[in-house]
Amino acid sequence: MPHPPRIVAGAEVTPLCDAVGAMGPAIRRPMAETFPGAALDEEPWILHFHCYLIRDRAGRVTLVDTGIGAADSPASSWAPVPGSLDAELAAAGVTPADVDVVILTHLHSDHASGAVTDAGLRFVNARHVVQQADLDVVGGEMLDRVVTPIKDRLHVVEGDEEVVPGVRVHLTAGHTPGHQIVRVGELAITGDLVLHPVQLADPSIHYVYDDDPERAAATRAEVLAGLRAERAILATAHFTDPFLPL
Repeated sequence: MPHPPRIVAGAEVTPLCDAVGAMGPAIRRPMAETFPGAALDEEPWILHFHCYLIRDRAGRVTLVDTGIGAADSPASSWAPVPGSLDAELAAAGVTPADVDVVILTHLHSDHASGAVTDAGLRFVNARHVVQQADLDVVGGEMLDRVVTPIKDRLHVVEGDEEVVPGVRVHLTAGHTPGHQIVRVGELAITGDLVLHPVQLADPSIHYVYDDDPERAAATRAEVLAGLRAERAILATAHFTDPFLPL
């Protein structure tokens, strides 16, 4: 069942847990390498794969990220596929056809693979919001199996934009060139801006799979400082608890 929703700025935001599990052997590294300098214990890193459903007073339905996808998805080499997004949506009273807008925080396989099925586009009535900077660099399976099938439904943005009334995306480059977070009132849906709680205490801690670790760290420090000043609420992708007041 989905976690309880939060009401922010008149919208209902429901976390959807697509999967829980450790990284598979194809991508797993010791924690000392995954977060260099963090002095984390060498124990399995159990990730929660959260997506977020936003329903506003006008009845618009927005989904932030689409999870890890099917058993043979681009995430299958390392993530605990298949994801359970359809079941989580159903528990929240939503079908894929009900979704008006899909916002992809970035084009990594654990955040975007669920946008498609073996039959094609999953969210057939939704425009899919992606930053141009990520489209410029995406390749391989993510291009062939995810971006190409949704290409006619893309809403391409460059930088910050209100994509639904009351819902804004903000470019937060570093993890990928087009990584974006989503703001709904005091809530910030952070994608992979922050991967592990250790980065909240020290935003300079790198993550080995950031495209540009130095830029990611600088972006993380700047954005977190601003969110703390606002006393915002984080809605995280991979923490155990989806909501984290700052």
